[in-house]
Amino acid sequence: MEQLSTEGLRASYEAALRHSDPLTDRISTDQFSHRYPENPGWAVGPFTRDESLTFRPQGQWEDPTRIGWTSSSVFNPSLIVEGDALHMFYRASPRKESTASRIGLATYTAGNGWSDSSANPIVFPTTDDELLSCEDPKVYRTDDGYVLFYNGIWHAAGSAEAEEFPSPGYPITSLGCDIKVATSTDLVHWEKRGLAVPYEISRLWAKGAVIPRDLNGRAIRIGGEYLMYLSEGCGGRSFVGRSQDLVSWSFAEQPYLDLSALGGTLLEVSCAVTDHGDTGSIVLDFFYRDASGEFAAAQALYDIDAPFTQRALNRGGSLSWGGLVRYDGSILFAQGWDAPSGVREMYLYREALA
Repeated sequence: MEQLSTEGLRASYEAALRHSDPLTDRISTDQFSHRYPENPGWAVGPFTRDESLTFRPQGQWEDPTRIGWTSSSVFNPSLIVEGDALHMFYRASPRKESTASRIGLATYTAGNGWSDSSANPIVFPTTDDELLSCEDPKVYRTDDGYVLFYNGIWHAAGSAEAEEFPSPGYPITSLGCDIKVATSTDLVHWEKRGLAVPYEISRLWAKGAVIPRDLNGRAIRIGGEYLMYLSEGCGGRSFVGRSQDLVSWSFAEQPYLDLSALGGTLLEVSCAVTDHGDTGSIVLDFFYRDASGEFAAAQALYDIDAPFTQRALNRGGSLSWGGLVRYDGSILFAQGWDAPSGVREMYLYREALA
């Protein structure tokens, strides 16, 4: 694995400034969540943008790596409610969907609007497996504080790790993607705790860190333990993790999602909601390619005491990578995909009240 260095960080940043992907550039939140072909009572959504909650960060953060880093896009956030405040952890990138990302925190209160934390970036590259990026935060409340999962990106092709952990079922052609974990007692200062998913499981690429979470942001125990749904990577196999503290995890292969009724292929699970309507259920929100090859979203229903036995499917979903919250009387999520090129805006979407 390439060692973290100022030169490596600068090269990563310069590459990110040249990034462009016509495929992801055309993604719109509304195409997934604004309307569903059908709307069963258990499904979460559809959603409509609440313009009054739009977040617009001002200025650029001080760059702790001293390479002149700046951002032009904010997206893939995670929301959590604390008292009367809404906290948003978000990915800031030199270009939309580029690497060389950092993670920031902003807080909203009624009457005062949004304020960006003076501590930003709260997560930035400090270890070798974060050389290329720290991105896509997912935050959970626990009895003792907060746990944050994020992706660390690094050069995997040709590495010693690629030789030791081959991945024929999910070929690693360039980058490695690690699920990292950090803990905090105040949402601002975070202690990095290392890998959540070992290479024996991830095969150098894992995404997910999707843990059943209530609408206040609390991770929910099922059968006395926390569960983590992994989706993208892991050698092309389906794994579920188990933990007592959200930091140390064990993993076993466990199928949990059958898309045959929809057609297509799973890309990534985005979130798992536990207390929408029927509190005895889990709704798994996920991203997939449909039978025609187009990006799509859907949701799957489970009983909370049978979290791998799928009961129903429905097309349409939030694709809220950091989870949904209930705030000011309705369910919210946030996403920055629809911001114009070079404009740092994050839009919040509300589920229509019944």
